[in-house]
Amino acid sequence: MDDKSALLNQLRIDRGSAPVSPGRGRIWLGVGAVLVLAAALAAWWWARPRALTVQVVAAQAIAGQGAAAAGSILDASGYVVARRQATVASKITAKMVELDIEEGDHVKAGQIIAKLDDTNIRAALNEANAQLDFAKASLAETQVNLTNAERDYERQKSLIKAHFVSQAALDNSQTAVDALRAQLATQHSNVDVVSRAVSIADRNLDDTIVRAPFSGIVTVKAAQPGEMVSPVSAGGGFTRTGIGTIVDMDSLEVQVDVNENFINRVRPDQQATARLNAYPDWQIPAHVIAVIPTADRSKGTVTVRIAIDQKDARILPEMGVRVSFLADASQEPGSKPAAGVTLPSSAVQAAGTTGTVFVVHGDAVERRAVRLGAGSSDSTTVLSGLAAGERVVVGDLTQLKDGAKIRVEQ
Repeated sequence: MDDKSALLNQLRIDRGSAPVSPGRGRIWLGVGAVLVLAAALAAWWWARPRALTVQVVAAQAIAGQGAAAAGSILDASGYVVARRQATVASKITAKMVELDIEEGDHVKAGQIIAKLDDTNIRAALNEANAQLDFAKASLAETQVNLTNAERDYERQKSLIKAHFVSQAALDNSQTAVDALRAQLATQHSNVDVVSRAVSIADRNLDDTIVRAPFSGIVTVKAAQPGEMVSPVSAGGGFTRTGIGTIVDMDSLEVQVDVNENFINRVRPDQQATARLNAYPDWQIPAHVIAVIPTADRSKGTVTVRIAIDQKDARILPEMGVRVSFLADASQEPGSKPAAGVTLPSSAVQAAGTTGTVFVVHGDAVERRAVRLGAGSSDSTTVLSGLAAGERVVVGDLTQLKDGAKIRVEQ
């Protein structure tokens, strides 16, 4: 019994002999708190609003474009066009044997620019002249015969009174005179017909000479000597329908398409300035000729014709041009020319005459409403709501909202 009790006492755990250290519990609590804090930080990091990477541009003052531009109330883009130009063609179908023009040549009205093969036409003219000579000779012969017949008739009349000839002889003489008179009238008509044929042949011969219809500059040479030319398409596409194109440089003007929302700012005789894309620093004085009284349904624009007040050899047809329509202070006494700034069109969310821009303030943006002026495919005029030098976001604006965080891309 004593031995079993001794053995059981050896196996008993003495809990009072090994006390738990209070520092070890605190360590586990600290590790748990750190893990919870790290999880919270990770959740905040992933849930926090991300800054959008954007590009910005500074608003440019209109006055910086020049003194004339300071009074601009509308800008529009268009092209230089010639009101008077012609693709010169022949009036007949023939082979061209001579061409006297090159691109860039100055020609005068009536100047010979090409010659066509006239061999067949000249032969036809010679034949018509020969027929005319024959008709005139026949007419002269008939005239002689008629004169002789009239004299014979007069003799027959005098002889019948003395009963030397019969009435039948007198009647035959009268018939001969009448027949020759009818024949003479026919031959007069024949001479007139042949004369007209000669005129036609002569005109056909003149049509082998192609002349400039007006003074101008040759811009296109469309045919070469040896080619067939015709006023209509023929020959399976191997016949030229034009010889060259002549442009009257004195008829150059500008045509621009103005958004129909702003067409009320344009009127005939309004002053304007034009700047060619090729010479952006050259301001050309101009004025409005007319507003074409119809709109383009697909584009929502109205065409405006503008006269160029300063002629210059640098102005060429089909050049791109930008026109600024100037304000007229006389319409509103005491009014000042409209001021404003210009922005790329991609920096504005336009809705008619108003729009929205996102102005940059540090690392955030402010959504701001502005009043718009003229607009084109590449730039827009802001009349109010934005000052020159303020930076705005350019590009895709659909992801932005007021107060959104941004990161400016340099």
